[in-house]
Amino acid sequence: MPVTGIGSVFLRAKDPEALGARQDAHPGAGPGHNGTGAKSSESGYWQTQARPSIFAPFKAATGYWPKGKACVPNLRATELSALLAWLRAAGIAAGPRAEWDTPQSGKFSRVHDPEGNPTGLWEPPEGG
Repeated sequence: MPVTGIGSVFLRAKDPEALGARQDAHPGAGPGHNGTGAKSSESGYWQTQARPSIFAPFKAATGYWPKGKACVPNLRATELSALLAWLRAAGIAAGPRAEWDTPQSGKFSRVHDPEGNPTGLWEPPEGG
């Protein structure tokens, strides 16, 4: 019986309500979102689009995200450039991480919430 995907991502937070509201507004992730930009108040779930996900452990000494943070959720996105512009317009520091981009892996960015938790944004390559 294989695992079929990511069921949830949980983060420790000093203010879970504020952090949840920010994720809801920017980048539009969480309960009620359906992966198209539209939102329904009828759904308690986040309906993501079915595509591949990556699950990979890193060495404890990695510099890929800040020390003291146990994980980095990466959210799959389409039109990453437009999403980054939308986040910047909302006053959220966001920019591409071109040094991480490859034709085989896609395009990447990283944003941090007000508590310093990193969230990756990933646009898979065509067909990925």
